[in-house]
Amino acid sequence: MFAGLALTVLATAASYVDRGTTHLLADHIRAGYPTYSQARVDSAVTAYLVVLSVIGALGVLAWLTTAWAVKTGKRWARPAATVLFMLGAGIGLAGLLTKDTSGATGLPPELGWAGMTPCLAGVVEVVLLWRRPRPA
Repeated sequence: MFAGLALTVLATAASYVDRGTTHLLADHIRAGYPTYSQARVDSAVTAYLVVLSVIGALGVLAWLTTAWAVKTGKRWARPAATVLFMLGAGIGLAGLLTKDTSGATGLPPELGWAGMTPCLAGVVEVVLLWRRPRPA
């Protein structure tokens, strides 16, 4: 579970690293909306950073809560982990695949795929949880 937590933190940080280095998100927005001024592109990047940060914070909370529930042997840990995985995968896929009004995806593919990486740990964790004997 801590691998998933780390991947969630890294995926969230990727958008901030991008803003300071490669500018993939800003370039993606600029390509989709060529008439946007630099101020409007910056505003859109900031809005995306806020949304991705909130999603990342909720993901961190979900990983910590699930890890605690599993460690303490809560009976609801397996179904909760499954539901949280499905929610996380759905949100990740939405970020990866949802097209905006420009006809392109809202996020550049690199950031969309980065958002999917915690799901790899999530599917492994859910499978391992359901293969374990049920807690007493």
